[in-house]
Amino acid sequence: MQFASRKKRLVSNLKTELYAEPLQFYGQPPLENISLSEFEAFAVDRLRLLKTVENLGVSMVKRGDPYSSKLDSELKALNFPYRADVLIKEETEKRRKDHISHFILRLAYCQTEDLRRWFIQQEVDLFRHRFKALTPKQKLEFLHRNNLQYNTISGEEKEQLKDELLNSSHSVSGVSLESDFYKVPFQDALDLVRTRKVYLREGYAYIPQSEIVAIVLNDFRTRLSKALALTARSLPAVHSDERLQPLLNHLSHSYFGQDYSGQKNVGKISLEQIDSLAGKSFPLCMRQLHKALRENHHLRYGGRMQYGLFLKGIGLSLEQALQFWKMEFIQGKVDADKFDKAFAYNIRHMFGKEGKRADYTPYSCMKVILSNPPSQGDYHGCPFRHSDPELLKQKLQFYKVSPSGVNQILELVKGMHYQLACQKYFELTHNVEDSTFSLSHPNQYFIESQKLLGGGKDVKRETETPQRSQENSAARGPSAAREPAAVESQHLAEMTANLERDFKDF
Repeated sequence: MQFASRKKRLVSNLKTELYAEPLQFYGQPPLENISLSEFEAFAVDRLRLLKTVENLGVSMVKRGDPYSSKLDSELKALNFPYRADVLIKEETEKRRKDHISHFILRLAYCQTEDLRRWFIQQEVDLFRHRFKALTPKQKLEFLHRNNLQYNTISGEEKEQLKDELLNSSHSVSGVSLESDFYKVPFQDALDLVRTRKVYLREGYAYIPQSEIVAIVLNDFRTRLSKALALTARSLPAVHSDERLQPLLNHLSHSYFGQDYSGQKNVGKISLEQIDSLAGKSFPLCMRQLHKALRENHHLRYGGRMQYGLFLKGIGLSLEQALQFWKMEFIQGKVDADKFDKAFAYNIRHMFGKEGKRADYTPYSCMKVILSNPPSQGDYHGCPFRHSDPELLKQKLQFYKVSPSGVNQILELVKGMHYQLACQKYFELTHNVEDSTFSLSHPNQYFIESQKLLGGGKDVKRETETPQRSQENSAARGPSAAREPAAVESQHLAEMTANLERDFKDF
């Protein structure tokens, strides 16, 4: 994959300069050639890293040692830079991967406002963790290198202002005169001024070393936000490359979890069980669809696909599905003959018995959240993402979620942590303090609920099979990296194979 055509010597010099430091603002895009398989591998690994950052950020205190330890472990496992004190030669390839993968995800996550907000938040949290790991000398060098000309005050000035510095920073834990203090124009530290964490004098804020990260993060957030806006304007040119468009679209909707196609569980539930299971083990999105179907005896296409594939995943057979949907629809405005002509084909197609006979898999959380938003009269989608907060509050209260639990969920929704809000809903409705899984799929919610309610014994399905594409029912190959082809047709074949391997098409 060619980012730009520059002379080899220039690229080499730029790489040496870019990767000489442990941290950067990602101001200079990559200029080297990389293979399509490396492009994919870097993107997938960074996406996994950002998902971990999101999960840890909600489940742990961001400044705590357990948070830092777990994030360092993930950085190490995915071969990203995780220590600032190692030799440059040992870290160069990791820093290269960090640099390139960041710009790849910029392309994927600049497409909508929701994607941009999510990407910025996770990158800022990751940047905070890595900046805090720098030594005081490295922090000062980083500031100067990025035109943040903030200097530490002298020992003499610190001694002169010691009482004011300590009293004004009393809310900042661990601050003492042994810490360095930075002298910063107050307009660059408005967040710290507002929370009264710094000493102000003659237009300058005196910031303890532990709080300088707030200034740097604001600058990084602003730069990244502007960069994503500029990248979004370039998308038409990027999408004109038929190799990249499907890859980038899959990246923003990627799901890396288990296969919930339901083939190994066919017939494991009966139609009579569905009402009971909906009340005990369905996630809120499926509970909402089931309730609407029972009340209205009809669902529009989006709802039928989302709910139908979910039921298939928990073990409903084709024959049971046809019976279930027919029994509901004929109670409404659809007679048996019209159902057979207008709706039965869609259900058989869902099970891979019509059309191109693809074995469609149930929708993941990312698929539900990011695609096909519901309109008036629709019941599909994610209630945490697509419901008005007041309506969501009423739904949660109707399902007997405690007031404090409702507030916790609404706070997560406000922060756009929709999957984590659903996981909190699971914990509250199952009376568990901390669930031991990271929720990414409605069928995963059902399985975990059944495990919990059955004491770990009543598992409704096996979950060892890797996720497969809806568009291709053939088994996945091993995930070994492939060499780039020499001609365009081979590039396209490689991309298709890699997409089938790494990205789960819903």
